[in-house]
Amino acid sequence: MEKLSFRMRDGVSLAADVQGPQEGPPVILLHGGGQTRGAWGNTVSAMASHGFRVIALDLRGHGESDWSPDGRYALDQFADDLRTVAATLDQDPVLVGASLGGLTSMLACGEEPRVALKALVLVDIAPLIEKAGENHVIGFMRGTKDGFDSLDDAADAIAAYLPHRPRPTSLGGLARNLRRGDDGRYYWRWDPAFVAPRDDWDPAEINHRVGTALRRVEAPVLMVRGGKSEVVSAASLQHFRELLPTAEVAEIPEARHMVAGDDNDAFLGAVLDFVRKHASAGEPCHG
Repeated sequence: MEKLSFRMRDGVSLAADVQGPQEGPPVILLHGGGQTRGAWGNTVSAMASHGFRVIALDLRGHGESDWSPDGRYALDQFADDLRTVAATLDQDPVLVGASLGGLTSMLACGEEPRVALKALVLVDIAPLIEKAGENHVIGFMRGTKDGFDSLDDAADAIAAYLPHRPRPTSLGGLARNLRRGDDGRYYWRWDPAFVAPRDDWDPAEINHRVGTALRRVEAPVLMVRGGKSEVVSAASLQHFRELLPTAEVAEIPEARHMVAGDDNDAFLGAVLDFVRKHASAGEPCHG
């Protein structure tokens, strides 16, 4: 596993884990809001073992990437970051975007200047976002942005937010998603400014814009939906199918919005089959 950084136009540095053969077809993984590049579970190593050059990014303001110096996190900025990273590659990538990463991918590939790509995987995100589900996610982030006294407190908060998952018995993985502040408290590894209320966020306008961008994507598209998603409802899925009839859909029955974390094996199976079909990876490379 290599650790790389990519310099953005405004000087922000994005951290990335990179694995797989140098000459392998590139796959860029873009996590959801409030997550880090560690959210993909075994996806990075599994795809690398099949010959892909996998780049798992921390989006700006998340994980080990720099925070925006002006405290702004507009979709346009995330999309421009993706364009900058893609421009460093010598092959067109496959993009796998979860939630915010999916919105970023649709805009970067469907609005000018458009990123050229081999295929696009959208992980539980569509051009019709359920408002209640969006509010649930943002509400948790805003409600916990002031940190925790202990890792156990953080684990309790996650257990309440994700009651379908067992409460973690080991706090090591959780510790990697938190940073220790000078005050001794534990804080998520994202900029609190990311969830600050914004006057320019109009959900209806965002949905329309993303839908228009998605229709312009010429590469094959796969939607991986959590069967119990609170963000992509049955109506959202139907709208997606009408918007892009040629797209493939894979549903992970017991997963909610964070599909890769809820059922990583099923998620990987659905994504890997699609990616291998649309981007030749050559012989498996182990090690």
